[in-house]
Amino acid sequence: MMKQLRSRRIWIIIIVLLAVLALNQISLPYYYSQPGEASSLQDMVTVQNGYKEQGEFYLTTIRQQRANIPLYLWSQLSQYRDLTPTDQFLREGETDQEYFHRQNRLMNSSQEAAKIAAYKEADRQYEVEYNGVKVSQVIEGMDAENHLQSDDLITALNGEKVRTLKKMNGRLEDLEAGTQVTLTVKRGDETLEKTVEISEFPEDLSSSSRSGLGLLYPYTDRDVQFDPDVEINAGSIGGPSAGLMFSLEIYNQLTESDLTRGKDVAGTGTIDDEGNVGPIGGISEKIVAAENSGVDIFFAPDTSAAEPSNYEQAEKTASDINADMKVVPVQHMEDAITYLNNMDAGA
Repeated sequence: MMKQLRSRRIWIIIIVLLAVLALNQISLPYYYSQPGEASSLQDMVTVQNGYKEQGEFYLTTIRQQRANIPLYLWSQLSQYRDLTPTDQFLREGETDQEYFHRQNRLMNSSQEAAKIAAYKEADRQYEVEYNGVKVSQVIEGMDAENHLQSDDLITALNGEKVRTLKKMNGRLEDLEAGTQVTLTVKRGDETLEKTVEISEFPEDLSSSSRSGLGLLYPYTDRDVQFDPDVEINAGSIGGPSAGLMFSLEIYNQLTESDLTRGKDVAGTGTIDDEGNVGPIGGISEKIVAAENSGVDIFFAPDTSAAEPSNYEQAEKTASDINADMKVVPVQHMEDAITYLNNMDAGA
């Protein structure tokens, strides 16, 4: 009898485990996210012969993955565990793998912009060689889909050299739908001429009637040399939201005066070459991650590009969780530098 009961218990355990494994394999049309951690930038960023710091800068992360049934249920237990429909992240026909690959490209672009912004702010030397405009993805249904493909490098438009995305967009903005343009494209070892018709963007990508080539997330391809040299190794972290904190860490290693003043400083926000800070997603989860890590100061983007702003959301979350850290609004990396320079070291 005892053997039968023991055998029955074993089978019940096996069935439960198999059921749990099966539930884990069922993907839902959501991405699940929760607070990640505050990760020190000292080991990620290395400026040759850079200055040391007494405190530390941190980037903040969220943990994100495709939702399954257990994660769906788990998300109901906390307002800081979110479920977001996949169509808010994925473009039509894009797979999870392609999405995370795109996030890695955005991270690489963000690192480059952070380096340039920091070297400009520190008045240190760098040289840029512009190669053209790189195609990340073409938009389904627009004429570019018939002629261009991912990783093509556009080097000329109607015979005139293309150096940056900004310049190319400037030459395209007044062209009406139906206009044909000739693009010189490098594809691997080949140089090709492609005639592409300007088309209207699909409604889901533009709130107004607007025309263009039909490229999604194109970017300026360039080679940048820095003096002194700088390297960033962020591992598997993706997306552009660490740009501000990369720029502050680089700037701090380039300059003799230590911005941290012995404090633990975290934050988030995209960055461009000029040091402008842009909004990001998941600000509440990042506030929780920073507070859990004992951070003293948190920089949050404060721009009108999002309503409410990241800063307003961050302030609310910090209040809700009774955070001890100070949340500071920034629109430019200079705002963060000024705040830290004026900070009372004993505060």
